[in-house]
Amino acid sequence: MNYIDTLNYIHSLGNFSKPPTLDRIKAVLEKLSNPQNNFKAIHIAGTNGKGSVSAMLHAVLKGAGYKTGLYISPFIIDFCERIQINGEFIPKDMLCQLAEKVIKTEIELTEFEFITAMAFLYFESQKCDIAVIETGLGGRLDATNSLTNVAANVITKIGLDHTAILGDTIEKITFEKCGIIKDCPVITTPYQTKEALEILKGYNPIIPDISKLRVIKSDIFGNEFTYKGEKYKTALLGEYQIENALLVIETLLTVGIDNEIIKKGIENTFFPARMEIISKSPLVVLDGAHNIDGATVLAREMEKFGGKITAIIGMMADKDCDEVLAKTLPYCKKAVAVEVSGMPRSLKAAELKEKAEKHCVTETAENYMEAIEKIADSDIIFVFGSLYLASAIREKLKNFFKT
Repeated sequence: MNYIDTLNYIHSLGNFSKPPTLDRIKAVLEKLSNPQNNFKAIHIAGTNGKGSVSAMLHAVLKGAGYKTGLYISPFIIDFCERIQINGEFIPKDMLCQLAEKVIKTEIELTEFEFITAMAFLYFESQKCDIAVIETGLGGRLDATNSLTNVAANVITKIGLDHTAILGDTIEKITFEKCGIIKDCPVITTPYQTKEALEILKGYNPIIPDISKLRVIKSDIFGNEFTYKGEKYKTALLGEYQIENALLVIETLLTVGIDNEIIKKGIENTFFPARMEIISKSPLVVLDGAHNIDGATVLAREMEKFGGKITAIIGMMADKDCDEVLAKTLPYCKKAVAVEVSGMPRSLKAAELKEKAEKHCVTETAENYMEAIEKIADSDIIFVFGSLYLASAIREKLKNFFKT
């Protein structure tokens, strides 16, 4: 199969086409000689912050001289972004070769299970020292939980998301996320809800000491802070990235990385669609916020602009759209609603407009370029509501607002 055929095959599998279980992925990995046993991993679960934490961990470990794998979802730039080594996306021809190997096991998989098997094969074949592995959904029955050689478990902030699958309470979701925890150090954030933290404390986690945190600067262009007397900077924007950075610092100190290397890696981390500045004049910010917690931290940044924001929004129908919009749109003078193309789960633009206009003046656009043209004369533009929207619209924004 060529690259397009391979992608079409992978996408045809579907992520919810089979009941959740680890049996299928373990059976496939057994047939592939258990590649997951041959590299160390840092395994990450949580509701918000997984991607940013993964990106920072990957940057630091690469900077420390380790051959470092990275497995994330979804992608923003290119499908091959999901599987990386030292910042390089998996080559398309290699992706095709690995897909053929997984197909030859003759075990039916979901899409995420299939990609996970390819990632583990790739990291083993390229002799990675360590891989940063982000769960897809949940943890206990997530395909990535077939990992065996885990150096540390990281649990980012847990919130209400995917409630139809993971449970409708923080306690139930926390139970699922904690299902990844192995006999190794566990690092979690002090910003968990009381309910989540109560469960997590049963695993004797390392928790950053926020009494030793001092924020020097936090604005749209980055953060500076001191923690335990050491000064750090994040290139990733938004005050919430300080919380993510604390998790990264504690995790990497635990596995023995020098603090100066940690500082440099955090400062140099880039991750698309996480408060990403597409243009400075006008200011165009792209963010994948799509659930209540993500909207809460995005709203903190939006509040700083005093209601002068124009937004492009697109959301999946199975998200808590009303709550997300209620948190963010009061800081906007106008919004343009779009349907996320190619996503059957997307809200239609007219439906999203109906929800959004409770909070600010809203109109619809037939497509991304029409939406961009409608907001082009604005000084401050935020684009958010879905990582799928961010992926689809990012290049169009970059080409339109060339800086």
